Amino acid sequence: MKKAFTSIVIFFKKETVLCIAAVLAVISAFLVPPSKEYIDYIDFRVLALLFCLMLVVSGLQNIGVFDSLAQRLLKKVKNTRQLILLLTALCFLSAMFITNDVALITFVPFTIMILSMAGQEALLIPSVALQTIAANMGSMLTPIGNPQNLYLYSYFELSIGTFLLYMLPLTLVAALLLIFSIYLMKNQPLSTLPESLPDPTPETVIPQVIPKAKLTAYLILFAVCIACVIRVLSWPVMLAILVIAVLFLDIKSFLKADYLLLLTFVCFFVFIGNVKQLPAVTELLRSLIEKRELLMGILSSQIISNVPAAILLSGFTTDARALLYGIDLGGLGTLIASLASVISFKLYGNSKGASKGAYLKTFTIYNLVFLLILTGTAVLLLTFF
Repeated sequence: MKKAFTSIVIFFKKETVLCIAAVLAVISAFLVPPSKEYIDYIDFRVLALLFCLMLVVSGLQNIGVFDSLAQRLLKKVKNTRQLILLLTALCFLSAMFITNDVALITFVPFTIMILSMAGQEALLIPSVALQTIAANMGSMLTPIGNPQNLYLYSYFELSIGTFLLYMLPLTLVAALLLIFSIYLMKNQPLSTLPESLPDPTPETVIPQVIPKAKLTAYLILFAVCIACVIRVLSWPVMLAILVIAVLFLDIKSFLKADYLLLLTFVCFFVFIGNVKQLPAVTELLRSLIEKRELLMGILSSQIISNVPAAILLSGFTTDARALLYGIDLGGLGTLIASLASVISFKLYGNSKGASKGAYLKTFTIYNLVFLLILTGTAVLLLTFF
């Protein structure tokens, strides 16, 4: 009995958002009894896209694409400023296409290893903090950059051009802030960097040469996902192509998909769908959210993180742009505002000599400064453009 209780507590700590979503879904089911209408609550297109992107990115990771790219770029680094700029840029740019979570899972362990080998442990905390911000802010440019963007892009039926036009100015300002922050850091020459770098993820073996056939196949599959994103392909066609192809390419990729994230989405879909069946609650939420999308997106994300905040708030407003700004900027601030931030914190915390208190202090200061400046930028964009 005690062992079972301990297991439940551990699972709740690890998957807090999922557990909360499940509890909310169950409670709402007492208010709106289950029926066939529950199926209509679920956005299967979003779930299929998330799942297929997980498969493609997992496949690219397995053949060593991202680590190989990082190792090649590092050969041109001559000082600590260039090193931090490169490591941060890798997170910022890759997050646009492989999601912020995957960018951090891939490059934060790489950063910890590189800085330790170069004798630059003092740069570890600010580097990981900036990488986390970079992944969260870089990912906001594209619909596939993070789960909340993919959901809002689909929910509001935005065109790819409109989405990019909305998010490009804010992303550029975030990039400039990151560069400025890095140039404020002390610069030192790098006397040595190892010629050959080991794999930062021991469970994956990187081949000496990336297999061109598999690389080509995964890039084609990624293009299939993009075709679905821009509504050229339907999601059932995309799903069928991806599942069949990955079965032949690397069946182990199915084991690496984040099924609990997909289940979290389903639970929130059920909860929000049921809430919409309650007129009094719907009107109250609509009155609180309308004209305050930016503020409510930021504030709610600080408490429940930005993915569930996106699902919660989207049903009570028609202002997609303001909500996108609020939800994506809401990933800044507290550690739990973005689940990606929790990932990088755990990765750093498991490193040798980690000081979690010092990390949280630096992380929070950076995040609050970025949040303040970018929120001001968002207000100006919404007011004058």
